[in-house]
Amino acid sequence: MSEPRSAPTIGQLVLGRQLKSLREKSGLSREQAGKLLRVTAATVRRMEMAEVALKIPYVQLLLPAYGLDPEETEVFLRLADEANKPGWWQRFHDVLPDWFSGYVSLEEAARTIRAYEPHFVPGLLQTEEYARHVLTSGSIGRTVDRDRVERHVALRLERQSLLERPDAPAFWAVLDETVLRRAVGSTAVMRAQLDRLLEAIEMPRVTLQIATFATGPHPGTYSPFVLFRFGIPEVRDMVYIEYLTGALYLDEESEVLAHMQAMDRMVTHAEPATRTKELLTGFRAELDR
Repeated sequence: MSEPRSAPTIGQLVLGRQLKSLREKSGLSREQAGKLLRVTAATVRRMEMAEVALKIPYVQLLLPAYGLDPEETEVFLRLADEANKPGWWQRFHDVLPDWFSGYVSLEEAARTIRAYEPHFVPGLLQTEEYARHVLTSGSIGRTVDRDRVERHVALRLERQSLLERPDAPAFWAVLDETVLRRAVGSTAVMRAQLDRLLEAIEMPRVTLQIATFATGPHPGTYSPFVLFRFGIPEVRDMVYIEYLTGALYLDEESEVLAHMQAMDRMVTHAEPATRTKELLTGFRAELDR
């Protein structure tokens, strides 16, 4: 059986779906494919769903049975070798929970990231000190492990390089006013964080909107969520929802559509992006009083 990884790469997601498509076109069931490999149908399913790495000897046996010629098989195998290379975030496997490592993989590969955040500044836009205070406050009911916190901070800061890339994804976030009024750390920490947001809205691929208290309730009031869209047809849009001890990854069309509609309504409900600079400057001025 293939060894599980802490998170699938986007290449594994794409090739896994292609394996499933090839199998279905060939008319073989997962049970029949499993018999070819002398493994269970569950092992075939795990490869197709990118829950495990693509084991090259298994793929070599399956592709001819699925109707691929030697040249097509060789191309697929080269892609599988590349897809199995670990992402940079695997260096943080010691502190990265399994339920969050998938998020980092998706974030790295997305072409569009849309987020609703009612509690904190999104991780991609946090300053180092703000992130440190957020991560420390999350250690509820247990002693704070400073070394682990610093590793998490380093991971969060490295994630932020995503927005500096020439091929950076479009990042569009709606923040509740609560995010900007909740004191995280000292006044100096909050000033620096607001300055960071003012810098971020000048980035060509970043859009921020603020849902002020005055605008009342809106469709996303329930909980934070993130929508991912990819530039690869084989990878469906996905929704990420985090809770206290884990996370949900939703890719069913009806669930994604419901969150997308909620996000669209929030965008029209919140203050327009053209007012974000004015609002952030106002919150920043309040801290100087």
